[in-house]
Amino acid sequence: MSKLRANFHTHTTFCDGSASAEQVVEAALGKGFEQLGFSGHMDPEIHMDWPAYTAEVRRLQRKYAGRIDILMGVELDNLYDPACCPGAEYVIGSTHFLDVQTPFPMSVDSSEEQLRELCEGCFDGDWLALCRAYYELEAQVHDRTNCDFVGHFDLVTRFNDSMRYVDETSSAYLGPALEAMECLVGQGVPFEINCGAVNRGRKAELYPRHELLSALHDFGGEILISADAHQPELLDGGFDVAVASAIDCGFTHVNVLAHDAMGGVEWRQLALDALAE
Repeated sequence: MSKLRANFHTHTTFCDGSASAEQVVEAALGKGFEQLGFSGHMDPEIHMDWPAYTAEVRRLQRKYAGRIDILMGVELDNLYDPACCPGAEYVIGSTHFLDVQTPFPMSVDSSEEQLRELCEGCFDGDWLALCRAYYELEAQVHDRTNCDFVGHFDLVTRFNDSMRYVDETSSAYLGPALEAMECLVGQGVPFEINCGAVNRGRKAELYPRHELLSALHDFGGEILISADAHQPELLDGGFDVAVASAIDCGFTHVNVLAHDAMGGVEWRQLALDALAE
């Protein structure tokens, strides 16, 4: 089992999680966590009561001070207004929606039926065109959100294990993905290895998949590991797989966020080989 004891992609009942923020803190303490970052959704479909969320996280920071380092983050969608989350201590930049006109918000990870409708209605059934549009928008995620790290980079493949709408190893698919990745690495933004689809049994591979994670290393990119936990029991779900995958792709360290002595947020590095022991 991995020794990583921190997660920064965490959802609660403020958005689409199954437990309250305090229940999640208690679960994190039970797992021996040192840092816990909350990151509720702010996007065209799911957006929290931001004042209520920030008040509760600040309350928990005070209550649990000295026991666990709690950070107040947000998962901000590429197509949502960055002004919606004042005071966030870190931002996950995620792309759930495409920049197309739809009768209602249609995310790429909501359901197979909705994704098929999106492809047929906006891309004439051309799955590669949909993927290209996704990665063209993904390349802009830092410019649009000023994010601290990129969330689930290849989320557009959420249903590909079952639907098989694209060959994820083909150059036609990988080309636009690699262009977007190289652009974001050039902007200095880290990527999360997102365990959410794996730890919930929804996909066989992590985000980013192996070919993309290997390319991220070759591009000189930085990583952190996130459970994308919607249930408190999955706060460290998939961490052992993510650590092994990172090492296999050549990474030697993983990044974590923490408060410094002045109350600011800083990046710290942990050696991956120590986490895998």
